[in-house]
Amino acid sequence: MDTSGLVVFARTNAALRELNSLFRTRKFTRKYEALVCGHVTNDNGVIDLPLMRDYECPPYMRVSTEEHQLALIGLDPVEVGKKILQSPKPSTTEFEVITREDLNGKDVTRLALTSISGRTHQLNVHCAAIGHPIVGDAVYGYGGEAAANGGLEQPSLPKDRASEDLQKEIAESILGKPMCVHAKSISFEHPITREKLSFECAAPF
Repeated sequence: MDTSGLVVFARTNAALRELNSLFRTRKFTRKYEALVCGHVTNDNGVIDLPLMRDYECPPYMRVSTEEHQLALIGLDPVEVGKKILQSPKPSTTEFEVITREDLNGKDVTRLALTSISGRTHQLNVHCAAIGHPIVGDAVYGYGGEAAANGGLEQPSLPKDRASEDLQKEIAESILGKPMCVHAKSISFEHPITREKLSFECAAPF
């Protein structure tokens, strides 16, 4: 996934161990900025949807539902892989509307996203699951390789969801351009000195 923005590298094994511990205990704050398809109605909110490995479209992720969990019964871990059969992971994303704007004449929303749980592809799946996939997302967006709508059926999506026609028009208008999601800010305690650190980088879109 071609997310732009800030990246943290450890220069020693000791620092790496400490950074991993910060991630596991959620003491590492990451905020993202993204353009999503359509106009999001609510000014802010929380997306609280558990994620699972997608047994139909591996190796991607999808929202876990009771129906999806029942579909795993009887699958052979040797054939599908043990990760596919892992329990669903609680996943939470906070969002806040920055602006509602247009891109090449098409409705889009600029969101501030905070990944509380930090799951694989969490922001992509969660945005798709509320009917507003990230602009330029060739995996979880329109015509992508992963399950549409984060694996949810159309009736489960919010009323303000971006229409399929709008998603298609946006996808065609930015064909070949990078996905519009950006790691804008990170805050954490230095693993060795314990100094409080914060970094910020403006989005390129």
